[in-house]
Amino acid sequence: MHSFQFHIGDYKSHTHHLSLIEDLAFRRLLDHYYLHEVPIKQRDIARLIGMRDHEQEVLTVLDEFFISTEQGYINPRADEEISKFRKFIEDGKKGAAMRWHKPPIREVDSPPIATPIATINHKPITNNLIKESKDSLSAGLPTCPHQEILNLYKKHLPQLAQPRVWDGVRQSNLRQRWLQAAKPSVFSPNGYDNQTDGMAWWDSFFNYIANDTKLANGFETKDRTWRPDLVWIVNATNFAKIIDGKYQK
Repeated sequence: MHSFQFHIGDYKSHTHHLSLIEDLAFRRLLDHYYLHEVPIKQRDIARLIGMRDHEQEVLTVLDEFFISTEQGYINPRADEEISKFRKFIEDGKKGAAMRWHKPPIREVDSPPIATPIATINHKPITNNLIKESKDSLSAGLPTCPHQEILNLYKKHLPQLAQPRVWDGVRQSNLRQRWLQAAKPSVFSPNGYDNQTDGMAWWDSFFNYIANDTKLANGFETKDRTWRPDLVWIVNATNFAKIIDGKYQK
């Protein structure tokens, strides 16, 4: 897990007696536990969380807030949250299987169009649609989590080129796709209205590209292999084609 809910009241009521160093040790132990999702081995744990000079405080906190088992130290509360997260991801994958595995839409030859750029429902982006996107933000849709989406892209498609710079037009295009995907459609009946559901959508989207399209391995040309990158994927036209199933295996 790369994020988890932090209940300030619960945390404070259980840790008010800790020293500053012990409090820091507990937070780092929790971060380590959630990140790796496995029991903590006592050996070298102080070094692994960057507190080798405070090994005694680390072990004291470990003994107080974690339970020793044959596999290592576990935290029941954290395990419950991890279990919920895994179920959420599994449910999302099942939904993705139904969402993405649709027969490809056969393209019909037509004259090239210079403008406009099409959205998923093939309606041109107008000032009104841009205004609607801004209105959706004020209505409660969270702002686009650029770095988190970049992390999901890297997780599922590490073999493709990874962006070193993400600003300007690149940010603008991804922000538009974030808003576009949030709207209920035939491909996403419920859309999403919060960051957790949004991240699940994008996780399933990149998983679909990685496992069910030809894009993950690229295409052979005369003298090289062409592969897409995230800039190409979040282009409005390319994004719509991916969802339409044009590149499906």
